Amino acid sequence: MNWLTIARRAGRIAAFVAILGAMPPPRSPLSRLFTVLLAGLLAGLVLAVAALPGNLLLGWAAKSAIGAYAALPAALRTPATPQRSYLYASDGKTLITTFYDVNRTDVPLAEIAPVMRQAIVAAEDRRFYDHGGADLRGLARALVANVTGGGTEQGGSTLTMQYVRNVLKTDPSRTTEERQAATEQTVGRKLQEIRYATALEQRLSKDEILNRYLNIAYFGSGAYGIAAASQRYFGKAPADLTLAEAALLAGLVQSPDAYSPIGGNADAALARRAYVLDSMVATGAITAQQAAAARAEKLGLHPTSQPNGCTATADGHDDWGFFCDYLRQWWLTQPAFGATAEEREQALRRGGYTVVTSLDPKIQATAQKQATAVYGYDDKRALPIAAVQPGTGRVLAMAVNRHYSLDANPDGQANRPNTVNPLISGGGSVDGYQAGSTFKLFTMLAALESGRQLATGFDAPSRLPTRYPAEGEGSCGGKWCPANANPEWMDGYRTMWDGFGRSVNTYFVWLAEQVGQDRVVEMAQRLGIRFRADADAAFARDDAANWGSFTLGVAATTPLDLANAYATVAAEGTYCAPLPVVSVTAANGEKVPVGEPSCKKVLDTDVARAATDAARCPVGQQTTYGQCNGGTATAVDRIVGRPVAGKTGSSEKNATETFVGFTPQVAVAGIAANPDDPGDFVGSAVQARVIDAVARVISTAVSGQPVRDFTPPSRERAGEVHRPVEPTAPPQQQSDRRGVAPDLLRWLQGRRG
Repeated sequence: MNWLTIARRAGRIAAFVAILGAMPPPRSPLSRLFTVLLAGLLAGLVLAVAALPGNLLLGWAAKSAIGAYAALPAALRTPATPQRSYLYASDGKTLITTFYDVNRTDVPLAEIAPVMRQAIVAAEDRRFYDHGGADLRGLARALVANVTGGGTEQGGSTLTMQYVRNVLKTDPSRTTEERQAATEQTVGRKLQEIRYATALEQRLSKDEILNRYLNIAYFGSGAYGIAAASQRYFGKAPADLTLAEAALLAGLVQSPDAYSPIGGNADAALARRAYVLDSMVATGAITAQQAAAARAEKLGLHPTSQPNGCTATADGHDDWGFFCDYLRQWWLTQPAFGATAEEREQALRRGGYTVVTSLDPKIQATAQKQATAVYGYDDKRALPIAAVQPGTGRVLAMAVNRHYSLDANPDGQANRPNTVNPLISGGGSVDGYQAGSTFKLFTMLAALESGRQLATGFDAPSRLPTRYPAEGEGSCGGKWCPANANPEWMDGYRTMWDGFGRSVNTYFVWLAEQVGQDRVVEMAQRLGIRFRADADAAFARDDAANWGSFTLGVAATTPLDLANAYATVAAEGTYCAPLPVVSVTAANGEKVPVGEPSCKKVLDTDVARAATDAARCPVGQQTTYGQCNGGTATAVDRIVGRPVAGKTGSSEKNATETFVGFTPQVAVAGIAANPDDPGDFVGSAVQARVIDAVARVISTAVSGQPVRDFTPPSRERAGEVHRPVEPTAPPQQQSDRRGVAPDLLRWLQGRRG
């Protein structure tokens, strides 16, 4: 028999010894005696092998490890251990929340206190720097100590072997059965563990193995890895751990639940800490005096919990949850994070990403303040507000007078004061809200694109007979006859400028008929308006050419979609998909290519400039060609105090009130509605408050930014003006609610289901 065969057999014996050492202690005196004798025999064999010439054993280990590294599971060669992902606000510093299945974050060895490194070696593997992955002497010593002591005071596995086991049992690429097999007490599993450990030791330095171990070990109370453990128990970074704190954490690894001081086992934790301190003295890491001083210290715990998910945002900021949820929904659509939604969800919770979001804390704070100033958290009505950056699509704020929370609501209310429904962005059960005359923008754009000019005139009557069938109130001879809300102020010869400024219903219904309703619907879709309601989607798909009331905003939309559509005009015709991130960095430090805006040109630049010129009229400003003579939101000019444009919208009987405004740097939309009851009309009185709220969000967003003016449209696009501006000053605020025949309204609502 050659020495290699002897060595291999000794390795198998050692593995069996380790397994025996991990078995529960014998209960009967006879069994105990037999086990002690057997342990002595096996330990003698192990020690005999251990006494073989060092170069022989080293040669055997090296030979058995040749080629083994390449055959290692990928997770051992390139660790893919689960880590939590961090979400920050746009400043890159303000933490919104974290996502994790396993609470851990990798840190380099240089960011771990030296006493922590020394403590874990002393507690778990004193001969760590001397062995080659498997310690035969340690196995024998552990066996004898555990059997004769009647417990499991010492472990036979080295730090390297423990690292192998931890990786294999948590590797997300392995099946559940494979992960469970990594901890089975079998000879085969132990031999495989030794073989993997030996292979790792041939390629990795001791410090790298120690670093990997400290980043994956479980320290109890949900904390995986030293970074999470330092925060969980002491509220500090691992670089700042003291000797006493390091010894306590090192002592937890052997039995996290039994020794956890957070779980109420303070005495056990202190006793285990004392053991670790004594071990550190034995290894020469510290002096007896240092150990005594550390032993005298109190536990000094400062437990902190790590937020997890969108319902766990920072205290006082549950409003951030709506943005967080929007980001999560966006994440689940990104192929960069996996082939399926399930894989992408797993990536968010286990991938260790650092996400700098587009959420601006200052703009968000103003939006939340304004939303709750109009309606309180307990009010059945709501004011969702969204802010978007033109030219990038980045979502700057998402606010509503609700708490993003799973807490129960009083009296069985669905969405107040707590909800996790996407009231601002839409989706799920939220189709959105009618936005009234804000949709006139799409008619104007379609008309301009077709070659019509801003100066296109029409003598707008109080009521306009159309070709669409209707009966009852609001019909004229069996046809739908929309009406102007304020005939005295709205009727008469109008152009796009003052027709938009005064929100003249009959002018825009006429204009939509000239252009074609289907082209108007297509324009809205081109700018990002999504039809979430089934009836709206069916109308747009099957009968858009006959959707006569579309220009008056009967389709459901959301503040986010509306703000982004107007942001497209602010960006002179460049549409950018809504984007909730600035950057995403993977755990390995590489940037994930998802933070760049996804934009495309959807409008001719001059068309967008022309629409913007007309949109100066509603907010009380003047166009390039001096054609504004009244607006429905003239207070905006005073609040924003710089070039601004926008549009109001009132749905039938003032069921909802909307305002969307924009500058070259930001677009903001707010819609007052009852999310649970469309039949609960908010009333015209709230329109001025909605306008004020949105304008103040715009003011905050542009504060400190350079004043930028809009670029005028060409004279060709504007056209010739054949009449002077009316000298009479318009009322400060005018309602622009639409005049849809009640029968048609009921029919439309029936189509929506």
